[in-house]
Amino acid sequence: MELDLAFTWAVIIGLAVLFYVILDGFDLGVGILFPTGKNDRERDVMMNAIAPVWDGNETWLILGGGGLFAVFPLAYGVILSALYIPIIMMLLALIFHGVAFEYRWRTVRWKKVWDAAFFGGSLVAAFCQGIALGALVQGIPVQGRAYAGGWFDWLTPFSLLTGVAVVTGYALLGATVLIYKTEGVLQERMRHYAFRLGIATLAFMGLVSIITPLLQPVYFQRWFNLPGSLWTMVVPFFMLMLVWLFFTGLRDRKELQPFLAALGFFVAGVMGIGISFYPYMVPPSLTIWDAAAPEETLRFTLVGTVVLLPLILAYTAYAYWVFRGKVREGEGYH
Repeated sequence: MELDLAFTWAVIIGLAVLFYVILDGFDLGVGILFPTGKNDRERDVMMNAIAPVWDGNETWLILGGGGLFAVFPLAYGVILSALYIPIIMMLLALIFHGVAFEYRWRTVRWKKVWDAAFFGGSLVAAFCQGIALGALVQGIPVQGRAYAGGWFDWLTPFSLLTGVAVVTGYALLGATVLIYKTEGVLQERMRHYAFRLGIATLAFMGLVSIITPLLQPVYFQRWFNLPGSLWTMVVPFFMLMLVWLFFTGLRDRKELQPFLAALGFFVAGVMGIGISFYPYMVPPSLTIWDAAAPEETLRFTLVGTVVLLPLILAYTAYAYWVFRGKVREGEGYH
């Protein structure tokens, strides 16, 4: 049986996006919650909770974006043309988010400025990612082999809804990772935030899930036509299990369980998007095979990826293992 290289690469890029969302999502979430720190000591603890791993999390964004450029150049060109403004805003915000990690520890006079940059960069990056997702889900018009829409087609009520939903979801990840990494008053406050953010995140996910099948006929057919809908029902059942784990974890004062369940919300969301999109790379016009590079390119790049991907996974796992445990006041990595 011959390997379908285009489909294999679509799976790899989908996994890269998933890893980016669940890993970088929680450090952007900590940035979104940063102003809730009552004083500099608490904010130091919040930043130190993610300082050792945040830059490694960005690896998956590079893999996803670079992989899209290399193996699906047509999709890359169309998506970038359609989403140029939110993508550039996201990248600029990520720059402020990253630079703030280094500069706020090296100044007293400008510390508040870098605190604001950390919060603002996190908020804008999360919001722009949500807008880009919403614009992609609602569909990008393609004529011939080029984007056929306008400059601001990405700005719609649905994309704004998904923008707010992603901000809320990332804040939930930030709250739950701080439950796991901190203790005392800060941990207790994050537990209260996580409960409210969990309810809000689930409400947004439910609303987006109701609207999405109505945006494109292919989405509706994929979710509600037999026998295919028998397979798609796995996602709602998976979500119900995660909801139970999340709220029982908070109730029983577990530290890791709510974080893992919150990560699971995003896994389920990405699964749902994958089910809706397949076989399209850019709905409703470009399939995976339409957008793929020549087979020689797919084969060549796959060899390098097969070598590098296990190394990336290994050093990521090692970094999280080394910096496991609680972060306390006065302790840090700077």
